[in-house]
Amino acid sequence: MSFLAKIGASFRRTGQFFGDVVSELKKVRWPNRKELTTYTIVVLVTVTLLALFFYVIDLGISRLIELILG
Repeated sequence: MSFLAKIGASFRRTGQFFGDVVSELKKVRWPNRKELTTYTIVVLVTVTLLALFFYVIDLGISRLIELILG
């Protein structure tokens, strides 16, 4: 296969890939506004709780190290 033929085949595969991407995105069920708001709140609450959890753990470990060292 010549160099130009390989380039042409590469462009055809790339075009087919993007066509497949568009086809798959049409199959996606996108969330409505209420679902999106609910999911966003769940994520924000989860991240906040995890941050608070790790803050408390870090604070506890720091205090423990202070007690051990001094």
